[in-house]
Amino acid sequence: MDLDAYLRFALALVLVIGLIALIAWLARRFGLAQRLAPGTGTPRKYRRLAVVEVCPVDGRRRLVLVRRDGIEHLIMLSAAGSGFVVERGIGRRDATSSFAKALDEADVEDDESAERADAEAPRPGPVLPGAPS
Repeated sequence: MDLDAYLRFALALVLVIGLIALIAWLARRFGLAQRLAPGTGTPRKYRRLAVVEVCPVDGRRRLVLVRRDGIEHLIMLSAAGSGFVVERGIGRRDATSSFAKALDEADVEDDESAERADAEAPRPGPVLPGAPS
């Protein structure tokens, strides 16, 4: 093959990849994907069902945390297609607020124990002039 054939092949490859990218961009831009795959056109904040997290247990099983209407469910799935619910009705907890609450409680307990220690400690009397220190 000569150089002209290689050049035409490379140019045709770039042209085909460019056309595929253009068609994909147009499909996303004009909403063709939402019409072909129902549910993907719903804005994220209005969706009722979401996969929150997936954690592989071993080569054949995985734990999936699914949220439905603000309630989370933990499901064990296997490669054979079977699955079972491990835990249902998990309330959504805000980790930062519970951590902050625990810190506030610890600070209050520390302050109370410091006040008790101060109250129980003997207070020094007045210093008299000429008394040994």
